[in-house]
Amino acid sequence: MNDALYIVDQPALLDFCARLGDLPWLAVDTEFVREKTYYPQLCLIQVAVPGQIACIDPLAVPSLEPLLEILCDPRAVKVLHAAYQDLEIFFQLRGAVPAPVFDTQLAALVLGHGHQLGYAALVEQMLGVRLEKAHTRADWRQRPLASEYLTYAADDVRYLGELYTRQQALLRERGWLDALAEDFRALAAPDHYRQQPREAWRRIRDQNRLRGVQQAALRALAAWREHQASHHDRPRRWIVDDAALIELARRLPETPEELRQIRALPTGVRERQGQALLEAIAAARAELPEQWPAPSRRRRFSPAQAARAAGLLELIESRAAQYGIWPGALTDRRDIEAVVFGEDSRLFHGWRAALLGRENLAQFLPGASD
Repeated sequence: MNDALYIVDQPALLDFCARLGDLPWLAVDTEFVREKTYYPQLCLIQVAVPGQIACIDPLAVPSLEPLLEILCDPRAVKVLHAAYQDLEIFFQLRGAVPAPVFDTQLAALVLGHGHQLGYAALVEQMLGVRLEKAHTRADWRQRPLASEYLTYAADDVRYLGELYTRQQALLRERGWLDALAEDFRALAAPDHYRQQPREAWRRIRDQNRLRGVQQAALRALAAWREHQASHHDRPRRWIVDDAALIELARRLPETPEELRQIRALPTGVRERQGQALLEAIAAARAELPEQWPAPSRRRRFSPAQAARAAGLLELIESRAAQYGIWPGALTDRRDIEAVVFGEDSRLFHGWRAALLGRENLAQFLPGASD
């Protein structure tokens, strides 16, 4: 049975928000689709507070501002599971990220429940409740929403408050609550959600196979695609897919004739956007070598550095095993290199520093045993 409010008009939203009062936390989730768009299409917002759940229809309510005001109120913790995409949506709506936040998925990782654990699995592990999974691929744009959809949506926030309370207690017992708060502050930083077209190339698979001006060309092409996709609100792959961008950057065509030799580039894209693609490549060719992306290559360790890196990896694996955490979620080679070379590293911050111990990390810094 669905016991949640279904809010489809402005007076009902105003009434719900007025009754929230001064609360220590709110549980929040969203339903959205983005298969055919660049930006996620928000279809439903679920909010739970003690004794009340509401499913708010953004396709029907004229203004979400009363709710957004509450979500951005720093006095209440916003509890979410796998929060990034939800926070991205709220940033797009208001230009601000709800804060402070508590992400039950990240807390689950730190507490040894598993890496990127789904909400339903976490509820079952911690609370012994099995949730219905039948509507994970529902089209949330359809109206009216079936009652079983609303029940499913309400369940997505129904247990977040209890998970939050239990996880807080466990983190406090370990002395990690303040450390994890540092990670949650980073998650709510607005810069994570601002468009950065010049960095889009880094998300493209096989970009590390390119070198020098090729990477500069890929950066220019990916930035052009990002602008096109966001302007037309279309998926990036609908503009031009990654394989074509990689091939363009690798071969660096200069003329329409050379462009026709790029087999990965569909004819329609070449005819409509060929000139723009050539201009992006030409702009990259005109850059000075010092303006190209810095090559990402493994740095060589001296024997002493290699010994410190091995010792650090041993510490990481030991501590991860002790707390049931997947080591790959804790660190990667770049983190280890940064410590050994005396640079900033994720290992010095948040839950990772709490897990490993800052005094333990200090022994692997330059000068500790050289």
